[in-house]
Amino acid sequence: MKDNVEEPRWYVLKTNSRAEKKVHERLVLLGFTVYLPMVTTIKQWSDRKKKIEVPLISSTLFIQSAEADLKKLFTVLGFHSLLYFLGKPAIVRDFEIRNLKILLQENVDFDSEDSLDVVPGDKVEVIRGPFQGLIATSIEVNRTHKLIVQIESLDQRFVVHVPKSFVKKINA
Repeated sequence: MKDNVEEPRWYVLKTNSRAEKKVHERLVLLGFTVYLPMVTTIKQWSDRKKKIEVPLISSTLFIQSAEADLKKLFTVLGFHSLLYFLGKPAIVRDFEIRNLKILLQENVDFDSEDSLDVVPGDKVEVIRGPFQGLIATSIEVNRTHKLIVQIESLDQRFVVHVPKSFVKKINA
């Protein structure tokens, strides 16, 4: 007899305002795999400056789950909603989550001497450096590549610069 076990997928979860960290903690305690992309920023008060971590996309978490288990989210304090697309929970592809994680590891610009036959619009994969594994679209080819990393389900884009020698053209 064959089990009808659904493969877990990444979904976009919206939280109440400024509740991202607490909702993240609560979901982890419930056994969910959760990703909350955070960035460090400097907050200015009248008397001091302080480095703080804030969510990259406010009120947004990514949760990996089987679709059937998403109903458990409605009991979590601070949960607001799921992002829907065409009447179904919006799915974020694994490589988009991986791209976000790679982007947030390091933000480094490199110099490059090598050249490739990549033109704007080509799909590329970063094969070396801190962004290794990133799959993106080339938007500008000069001394370094400008790449767009896109999360289509959120309509979010990030631009990174990597050396030409660090990318290879892929067929998508």
